[in-house]
Amino acid sequence: MGKLVGLAVLIVFLLALGAAVVAGAVVGGAGGGVSPASATSPAGGPPGARQPALPPGWAAMDQSAAATCPGLSWSVLAAIGAVESDSGRSTAPGVASGANAAGAEGPMQFEPSTFAAYATIGPGGATPASPYDPVDAVSTAATLLCADGGGSSTGLRAAVFAYNHSATYVDTVLTLSLAFADDPTVDGAVLAALAFAARHLGTPYLWGGNGPGGFDCSGLSLAAFAAAGVALPRVAQAQFAAGPPVPDGSSVRPGDLVFFGSGPSGVDHVGIYVGAGLMVDAPHTGAVVRVEPADWSGFVGATRPG
Repeated sequence: MGKLVGLAVLIVFLLALGAAVVAGAVVGGAGGGVSPASATSPAGGPPGARQPALPPGWAAMDQSAAATCPGLSWSVLAAIGAVESDSGRSTAPGVASGANAAGAEGPMQFEPSTFAAYATIGPGGATPASPYDPVDAVSTAATLLCADGGGSSTGLRAAVFAYNHSATYVDTVLTLSLAFADDPTVDGAVLAALAFAARHLGTPYLWGGNGPGGFDCSGLSLAAFAAAGVALPRVAQAQFAAGPPVPDGSSVRPGDLVFFGSGPSGVDHVGIYVGAGLMVDAPHTGAVVRVEPADWSGFVGATRPG
């Protein structure tokens, strides 16, 4: 089940997400190329937004910039832009002009010294390069990530960490990156739900838990979609019944809820599909919220909330 984006992407993602799948996210110190505050920023626009998470032309811009760094996925740039500024749509200080409270500038939120060190004029960008010009900002982000090793599967996580110095930020970017790679048209509500789940990687499983200190499987999906402005029932069986179902024969997409159990009336587990055959879930007692391959052998069906 699911539209796979290739074994290479799956391997890169699992290597990059690495410790977060097992140990979860720990916020690091401030610093790097952008404002550390952006590590907790919402992604993909206002909660519940059913508009594409990427504005027209942004995917092509990300793809062009990523092509300058062999091995770097365009979806990583897309995810960073979504987290930092809702891909340039945010009206917060420092996105279109000026700076935020931490001094970051532009849609990719560069500190001035970092932008000056890596400034890259993209195709059709401003001359001289400007952190407020989307083409230049994305191109400069690709240059910075590449310099920090982001073009290799083993270096990607460290490169994204260097961008913001927060493990939570890395988990969010890499999770959203996988969603963009699977479906470039993913919408803002899906991104908000996935970003919430990614920020809680490593949170302990707690039966009946709705967070923030612990989740069970349906508590996680409930809380994630609530963050996106979408209401769900509390338990997995009721979430499955609430639908709407993904039609038989259709591929699941990022943000779909995937259900497992003995059958339609015996649902006992739910996860949030991320892409490339992976889901984020709170699996069982003694485990933590994590990204893991979906076990399609027990698959009952999928729904598309909202």
